[in-house]
Amino acid sequence: MTGCAPSLICRKYRQSRIVAFSTGNVYPLGPVHRGGSHEGDALSPQGEYAWACVARERVLENASRTEGTKLSLVRLNYAVDLRYGVLVDIAQHIAAGEPIDVSMGYVNVIWQGDANAQAIRALTLASSPPLAINVTGPERLSVRETAKRLGTLLGTAPRLEGSEARDALLSDTSLAQSLFGLPTVSSDVLIDWVASWVARGGTRLGKATKFEVRDGRF
Repeated sequence: MTGCAPSLICRKYRQSRIVAFSTGNVYPLGPVHRGGSHEGDALSPQGEYAWACVARERVLENASRTEGTKLSLVRLNYAVDLRYGVLVDIAQHIAAGEPIDVSMGYVNVIWQGDANAQAIRALTLASSPPLAINVTGPERLSVRETAKRLGTLLGTAPRLEGSEARDALLSDTSLAQSLFGLPTVSSDVLIDWVASWVARGGTRLGKATKFEVRDGRF
């Protein structure tokens, strides 16, 4: 279905503009100091999930070229809802007294509402061949420092394990910023929102992002 369904959709709706969600996992882990992968970088994913996402992109790209379907590929990294996301994972670990692995030392996050807004606006940019756009927050967040701040807000010191690797799964959003501007909700505000939600016992979806996984085995 990873390959068949996207191809059939592009064929059936060849006259439509389509935004297809992909993931930043199509990129390899990159040096932290570089700031993140760019849309023009070679795709070199790790693990079955990431390879399946590359396969979906390739099928969509081929269908776009052959059918003329106008398409935008949104490579999304870590959208945050109060019930789900990297920040929720970290806060939940802190509240439960569970250890937090910091070997994946840095992440990008974006408020789900901002991710949705950028995806909708990407409809106007759909083209054949497709346009790929990294969608995430512009800040490179330290997992260690984020955990410490959440711990302060929650009144519980985080249990941190491991040490930061020199590479991480990060995306550069220069293109998205030039097209859409900055997200309306900053990571600082997101951290405050998530801490307040978790402290009040707000509902959660119970679906871990597994952001700390470094070998692609989710």
